Amino acid sequence: MAEVTALNAVTLATRDMARAVAFYEALGFRLKHGGAEAPFTSFHAGPCHLNLFRAEQPWSGLWGRAIFYVDDVDGFHAQALAAGLRPDFPPADAPWGERYFHITDPDGHEISFARPLAP
Repeated sequence: MAEVTALNAVTLATRDMARAVAFYEALGFRLKHGGAEAPFTSFHAGPCHLNLFRAEQPWSGLWGRAIFYVDDVDGFHAQALAAGLRPDFPPADAPWGERYFHITDPDGHEISFARPLAP
């Protein structure tokens, strides 16, 4: 039986591509394709990608969460603060074995940055 072997990308909608690109670049994502004026933009996220597309129609309803592993959660949080961004809360150790924090992007998507805690 064929099976899923990896996640290639997370794709999020945005109402304002320039604002979204500036937000993710401030977090340290490296641009791969597109940009502020493009209808579709892709960033490197380790071996995967974070994609943005400009939504032509409004949306509403519940949203989930995109989770990215980073090598230094506290350092990444400090980097976000230094860029003038406002994470939802400071880094914390979770009972499920990760250190993490969340930040909400300009379109309301919850983005989490985490690292597994040592066993």
